[in-house]
Amino acid sequence: MASITDALHRTLFRTLSLLSPERQGVILSRFFDWIHRSPDPWKLSSDDYELHKYQMTLEQLPARPYRRIIEVGCSEGVFTHTLAGLYPEAEIVGVDVSERALARARERAQDKPRVRFIQADILTHEPEERFDLAFCSETLYYLGRHDRLRHASARLRNLLGPEGVLVAVHPWPEATRLHRFLDAHDSLSRVTEEVFTSSARPFAVSVYQTKSPN
Repeated sequence: MASITDALHRTLFRTLSLLSPERQGVILSRFFDWIHRSPDPWKLSSDDYELHKYQMTLEQLPARPYRRIIEVGCSEGVFTHTLAGLYPEAEIVGVDVSERALARARERAQDKPRVRFIQADILTHEPEERFDLAFCSETLYYLGRHDRLRHASARLRNLLGPEGVLVAVHPWPEATRLHRFLDAHDSLSRVTEEVFTSSARPFAVSVYQTKSPN
């Protein structure tokens, strides 16, 4: 049943991607506001699978200081809050299309003055800053067709400063399709990719770094 539901969702989001990026973003914002009519709809703060995925994601990070961090598709800020605890000196930005989710994220992080949240769509948002570390987890499949994935992948790359690190986390083997434009980007190199198959929902953690200019 879960695979049938996932297939129907993917079909819906591919259809939405026939719209303009701006219109697609408006509909996604409304959709996720509706999803978040109840707190933590995916149980991101309590589900063992989600907590395991957070742990495995963090274990793949290159060991270095990170001063500026962004999470794209932060939902209610569960993972953002974890990052704030791990990197208390870092400036951290969470981005999501759902203002309802972000309201809960801000409440969760009200004791974290270096954390802020922005309501935005990765397809149309024009950030004024660059980051040392960026996360994009369980987000790209909502964007639909390959041209939108190519565009989103370029946007994710543009979030990074010199030697910036990008971490993409998506279901396996679907991650092969979702990450292919990151793999092909001429200014990104894949540092590592780990596939975790011990649960009923396998996932891949792919880590990229900006290439040094020649």
